Formats: sequence, structure tokens, C-alpha cells
Amino acid sequence: MFIKQLSKSKAVGVFATFAIVLSSFSSHAALTLDKSKSSINFISTKNQHISEQHSFDNFSGQISDNGELVITIDIASLNTNIPIRNERMQKMLFDMANFSTAKFTAMIPSDLSELSAGEMKRTTVSGDMMIAGKTATVSFEIILTGLNNGSINATTVRSTILNASDFDLDEGIAALQKVAMLQSISKTVPLSFSATFAAPK
Repeated sequence: MFIKQLSKSKAVGVFATFAIVLSSFSSHAALTLDKSKSSINFISTKNQHISEQHSFDNFSGQISDNGELVITIDIASLNTNIPIRNERMQKMLFDMANFSTAKFTAMIPSDLSELSAGEMKRTTVSGDMMIAGKTATVSFEIILTGLNNGSINATTVRSTILNASDFDLDEGIAALQKVAMLQSISKTVPLSFSATFAAPK
């Protein structure tokens, strides 16, 4: 009889613990990227010594209630400050006709996405970057800062170097170099960002 009661007690305890975990998990609200307070930039280098900064003007993102981070970049919003260069890169490099977006996905531990206002943490986030239909693992060293109302900001500590070969972009770079009559275009590109994720109102 005592053993049955003990077993029942343990079962109730396990159930209660499970219920608490579920309650905590479900209360972890999704965060949505605030584009007006965010930016994505990269640098290209041509003729060995000429570096220029570019950006994407349209992107979206979310950290879901289970900690999945997804950032989607609109290739049509590429901004190099030269319209014809935008068009050439969209067509020859990013193959925008077939792949209109680039995407980064990763898992964020709950302790990193639930920071109190003013709290800061430095960490490395690794995930899958998809560009022109090809996916490679990419890591970003970032500073996370808790903001008011449960929002957070993630800013790169230093640029992450993307290698064009990892995304099979070598032919696209060669095509750009030829059409622009350049001596060279670097196949490594530093990428940096600052992203603010807002809590639901």
C-alpha cells in the first residue's frame, strides 16, 4: 500500500513538474524583428584595394516561442548605391529570378532571448545561411542587449567573413568581374548586422 502511494506521489510530482515546464515554455513569447531599428551590411573589394560598403534595405525576422531564429533578406532590396551594379549582382551573383531571398536560421537558448532591460551578454550564434539556393554553416559573434518591454538587440562584435565558394558563387563573381572590366573581385565578404527584436504589444 505504501509503495503504491509513493508511486502515485512520484507520478503527481512528475506531472506537476512537466506542467510547470510547459507553462514556462508557452509563456516564452515570440519576438519580431523591427526593421526600422535594424541594418544588414557587407563589404566588397575590387581591384585588390578598393572596398565599398553595401546593404539590404528590406528584410524580416523572428525568434519563435521555441527559440528558432529566422532572418529573411529580400535580394531585390540590395543597395550598392549604383543601380546598374544592383541589377548585375541580383542577376549574375544572387540569381534573383530563382532565389528571391537569402535566409539565416539558428536556435537561440531562452536565457539569451529573455534579457532584462540593460542586461548584456556576449555569445556566438551558429546557424545555416542560405544564399542563391546553397546552404553553409555560419557563425556570428554578437552582443545581446536587453531593452524595454522585453525587446532585445543583437549586434555583431566583428564582421563574419563569408566565402563565396561556400555558396557556389565563384562563377557569378567571375561574370561580374568580366562585365565590369575589373582586375579582380574578392571572393571573401565581411558581413555585419544590428538587429532589434520587439516583443509583442
